[in-house]
Amino acid sequence: MFTFRKKIMRILLQTCSVLICVVLATSIASASQDNTSEELEHDKWLKLRFSEQHKKLIPIVAVADMFFACDKAKNSGNENYQVAELVEDMDRNLLAEKLSKCLEGQGMKSDVALNFGLYGCFYQQLKSLPAKEKQEKMQIVTQSISSLSREERQKSFSRCVTDQAVSYLK
Repeated sequence: MFTFRKKIMRILLQTCSVLICVVLATSIASASQDNTSEELEHDKWLKLRFSEQHKKLIPIVAVADMFFACDKAKNSGNENYQVAELVEDMDRNLLAEKLSKCLEGQGMKSDVALNFGLYGCFYQQLKSLPAKEKQEKMQIVTQSISSLSREERQKSFSRCVTDQAVSYLK
């Protein structure tokens, strides 16, 4: 009976984590962007018009998010990098090299790198919020990351980076 309860609690915890991510993603989208239909149409137009550029930007933005969060966690952000600066100004080979050093032997496809990527991407989405609200939401992000499956984290990161890359087309 105890084992059954434990399994039920685990399932409930995972379900709650997924729901928290969905609610968080929804609130982030509405809080940070409040897109009108015109803005959504404009983003759609940008994706179509700059489709090739958008596709090329996605891996750069992903690596920038990973490095930003890794540097922030391991080096206390001493260099004070900004994701926009990493995407727009830094040579992509240098960026990849810096990420590789920061990951200390973990591959760019590792869970550690994926978690850093998610953290970095959400951090960027929340940057316009007041500090206290941003901190609260980032705590939820951190908790949610640890409870989601790799597949769920990968989907979330892909969506986040794809949306984030649009901002560099403008």
